[in-house]
Amino acid sequence: MADLLRVRELLTGAGYTVAGVRELLGPVAGGALARDEIVPALRATGGGSPLETLTRLFWLQVPVDAASIRADDLVAAGLAEASGGELRARLRVEPVEAVTDGGGHAGYVVSDLKVRPGAGGVPAADHVVGAGGASGSLARLVVHRAVDNVLDVGTGCGVQAVHVAGRNPGARITATDVNPRALDLAGMSVALSGAPEGEVEFLEGSLLEPVRGRRFDLIVSNPPFVVAPPGDRRFTYRESGMPGDDFCRRLVADAPKYLTEGGYCQLLANWLHVDGVPWEERAGSWVDGCDAWIVQRDVQDPAEYAELWLRDSCEAGTPEYRARYEAWLDHFERNGVTGIGFGWITLRRGGPGVIRVEEVRHAVDQPVGAYVPDILDGFVKADEFSTACGQTVSAAPGLVQEQIGPPGAEDPERIVLRQTGRLRRAAGVGTVEAALAGVCDGSLPLDPLLDAIAQLTGMDPEQVRAHADAVLPALIADGFFTVV
Repeated sequence: MADLLRVRELLTGAGYTVAGVRELLGPVAGGALARDEIVPALRATGGGSPLETLTRLFWLQVPVDAASIRADDLVAAGLAEASGGELRARLRVEPVEAVTDGGGHAGYVVSDLKVRPGAGGVPAADHVVGAGGASGSLARLVVHRAVDNVLDVGTGCGVQAVHVAGRNPGARITATDVNPRALDLAGMSVALSGAPEGEVEFLEGSLLEPVRGRRFDLIVSNPPFVVAPPGDRRFTYRESGMPGDDFCRRLVADAPKYLTEGGYCQLLANWLHVDGVPWEERAGSWVDGCDAWIVQRDVQDPAEYAELWLRDSCEAGTPEYRARYEAWLDHFERNGVTGIGFGWITLRRGGPGVIRVEEVRHAVDQPVGAYVPDILDGFVKADEFSTACGQTVSAAPGLVQEQIGPPGAEDPERIVLRQTGRLRRAAGVGTVEAALAGVCDGSLPLDPLLDAIAQLTGMDPEQVRAHADAVLPALIADGFFTVV
């Protein structure tokens, strides 16, 4: 622990943060590095400053002059090895940026060295991956409310534990994984990130088995969701060994029993699109006893999916590539799989059990976790809504109205309400909804507003109410209106 604390001082003192490395590399070298091309980054880091040395050592994974950095501390911590005057990384240490609105430095994660395409190696079975696009998506999804007791299922390098600890100082965090090596590296991650010793508990085991009988305010998981052929568990970081998408199904089905009242479970998942079964129906059937929001962000056909994960493990170009590709396609064909969806799942215990399953492929405001509770509240209130209840509604902030029709026409052919923030949805609406969006600010009940709209449009008041009852629940659920 003392060795890691000295390394932490070295890293922070050098400005080895995401912002620091981004400024050091600049847009050209940074863009190339995102494409796994390191030559521009090597050219940008040749000055010999501590930040340049650490970036070359841990991010670019090239040897550095052992005399240019406090090599003894890095070697003692097990992060590097020295030989012949050179220092080489044994593990990858990368800074992590906070995902809250203010951004900033969140901490560090320790993982195995990155295997680059064409480097001639396939990851070991217990390989521990670092922070990436998926872990960033999950971190941006996690609710921002304060929590005291957190579970990170399948912690890997510990990146979610680092994020949660940074947002919730003093929270009790339990991190689990089936891979003992992952638990060791996650322990190094939270220590380098400044978490007090003992704040994070590490337990070995699958799914929720290590924490039976316990409850948590928040469960997060970037699980081994990859759908591989039966018995194919070459890499513990991505494949559970369970058939199909059973790992995600079981986690979603069991998680509510491990949540406190009002607690959240949030995870990334893959689900199968099976011939003859709507994917929404299939994924929605996993949920029982809680409110849920299941969002499909992407979908791939079986060939695309197999290629993605064979590239991920650097198996493209190996002698086994074609046979493994065939095995994945055979498996999907036998099981009637037409596609594989990827997305988010959020569960909340204690509500009436409203389930929303949808596809959202466009860009949305980040971080989603800042407004996830409002999204779920909207689903619940929409389910309960009726104009007969004398409710008060308010148009959501940031709405804009678009009117579409021929130039000079007296009336538009179509009216569209569009959200300029959050989920950035758009909805075609009628005169009643458009009028409501212009006048309802939460200061007056809905009844007199509907009466005024009926009088202005010459419509029958009962027709206006019936129309509002028919269309407002969907608009409330989609976040165009809120029930005050």
